[in-house]
Amino acid sequence: MGRLTTHVLDTALGKPAQGLKIELWSLGAEAVHVSTHVTNSDGRVDGPLLQGDAFKCGSYELRFHAGDYLKATGQPLPEPLFLDIIPIRFGIAEEDGHYHVPLLLSPFGYSTYRGS
Repeated sequence: MGRLTTHVLDTALGKPAQGLKIELWSLGAEAVHVSTHVTNSDGRVDGPLLQGDAFKCGSYELRFHAGDYLKATGQPLPEPLFLDIIPIRFGIAEEDGHYHVPLLLSPFGYSTYRGS
């Protein structure tokens, strides 16, 4: 069975990003909201974002609500924020694959990759 997971690391503070809201959207003719999650103390969501019968090939988007998280850390930030909601679009092509989409975050940049 395939599954989709994520985690967020705050590279500016050097620790997991706790309390960051993440939305999962399925992209087709229209974007459809699938679920909303909040990262735990390890910067992870408590379980897979998709698994079992819900895990299907297709195009998806994770929306990381970085702005709200960054404001809550108390770091000095510009107004308006440089980064607010970070959308990451990706495709699932293997129904039995593990798709891990992490986010490395700072107030002025981010990166992602397909992890394991």
